[in-house]
Amino acid sequence: MHGSSATAEIREHIAGARRIVIKVGSSSLTTLDGGLDESRLIALTDAIGAHRARGHEIVLVSSGAIAAGLEPMGLRRRPRDLATQQAAAGVGQGLLMAAYTRALGRFDLVPGQVLLSADDLIRRTHYRNAQRAIDKLLALGTLPIVNENDAVATEEIRFGDNDRLAALVAHLAHADALVLLSDVDALYSGPPHLPGSHRIEHVSGPAALADVAVGGVGTAGTGTGGMATKVEAALMVADSGIPAVLTSADRITSALEGEDVGTWFSVTHRRRGTRLLWLRHLAKTFGSVTIDRGAEAAVRSRGTSLLAAGVTAVDGDFEAGDPVEIRNLDGEVIARGMTNFSSAELPAMFGFSTDELGTRLGSDYRKEVIHRNDLVLTHVSGRG
Repeated sequence: MHGSSATAEIREHIAGARRIVIKVGSSSLTTLDGGLDESRLIALTDAIGAHRARGHEIVLVSSGAIAAGLEPMGLRRRPRDLATQQAAAGVGQGLLMAAYTRALGRFDLVPGQVLLSADDLIRRTHYRNAQRAIDKLLALGTLPIVNENDAVATEEIRFGDNDRLAALVAHLAHADALVLLSDVDALYSGPPHLPGSHRIEHVSGPAALADVAVGGVGTAGTGTGGMATKVEAALMVADSGIPAVLTSADRITSALEGEDVGTWFSVTHRRRGTRLLWLRHLAKTFGSVTIDRGAEAAVRSRGTSLLAAGVTAVDGDFEAGDPVEIRNLDGEVIARGMTNFSSAELPAMFGFSTDELGTRLGSDYRKEVIHRNDLVLTHVSGRG
């Protein structure tokens, strides 16, 4: 787990990164009462302004909209129901951006708001629009500030927290590195306050964390992610060719300069498509299809599309375009994908070739159940 040479290489890479995505959570921007702490926000923007002045491009993924809306709405804690969260975000997003505008103005930096939904990153046309927006903001010398579009998010399709959003934005923006800021200075081998717990300097991949327990939300009670989702986000970008560092907001300058702080995550895979990254790590599945041994071998070993001829059963209630799990005859989840057919349509298609389906049911059925471009192998076991 501790690889000094690997860690030094990652630190050097991040210190020299041309384009960096920085994610800051609500717990790093709020007071213990839950409102925005402008002194913390100013400290963050001081570090960002200084790093920008040295020629680095920065995209900031910032939580805090819901937290900023709590006090004006007379709420003491982050609401649990989605409707009240949306209302708080609607009030707080403008306040958050106003605070950033004041703080960044000291560096003659103009923030540009980018609100994203999950749809924006999984639908090809939306994805390109989001990518162009961020690229243009950077080209014009502004600082893109990204947040989930909480005011219109739905339970069915949302990121769930900005750590995961930051991982996808790093991918979207072709970032060279991801910096995840928490109110804890690193990932520890156990609860940081307990004797014997030590900082984990380097993570080479998921297996290195098999025996590590990670914690919950921040001290202000306004966040949603906690350490677990930060680790997931770091592993997610590492799985797509982007190194990451996880540390506390008060050590951002040290992290950006490649000093020995925080926990550093090595790249574990070449770059993946965003849709596949989303399917592998984030997608809520709406059901599953079970496939025979021949189809399993084709999907696992040859990277082929899933055809109706290999499907033996369907579970759940889903529509065309929904993410589903692909299970083998042993019930093991071997992949995820976006289906071209609903759960109601599929049973009549079992066992037939694509040509036979076209003849029997019409030309709309002459296609794959799941195209290989919308399918990703996974070692996930269990639902969604």
